Amino acid sequence: MPEMPLSRRSRNRLPLVGLSGLLAMSSPAISSLYAQDYPPDIARGKSVYTQHCLACHGTGGWGDGPAAAALKVAPANFHRFRSFLKSDEELLRTIEHGVVFSPMHSWRGRLTDGEMHDVLAYIRLLSQQGQ
Repeated sequence: MPEMPLSRRSRNRLPLVGLSGLLAMSSPAISSLYAQDYPPDIARGKSVYTQHCLACHGTGGWGDGPAAAALKVAPANFHRFRSFLKSDEELLRTIEHGVVFSPMHSWRGRLTDGEMHDVLAYIRLLSQQGQ
């Protein structure tokens, strides 16, 4: 079999390198970075909070929602110093993966990365407001 010239062999390898780059770009870790490229939308965060979080955490984020009394583990009160000290990454991890042995379940697959960032921004706003 005759040997291909070097330049032709190189060209044949380029699509494979390009394909692996495309595969890496489509990974979930990369998609979550794009959600952080845009500033969070607090209005959308309020809408997500009202629909999914208010029943347990309450209108003001005090952990006194209508469903809170029936829960064996009390929902987080976002005004407590302990909640306030948590980093955005910790709170996002809680929203995304939930809390083991508590009613706080995972929102991964139910909310988009952008919606999770938006609701986090709204929770931060609530935690800074008084009653």
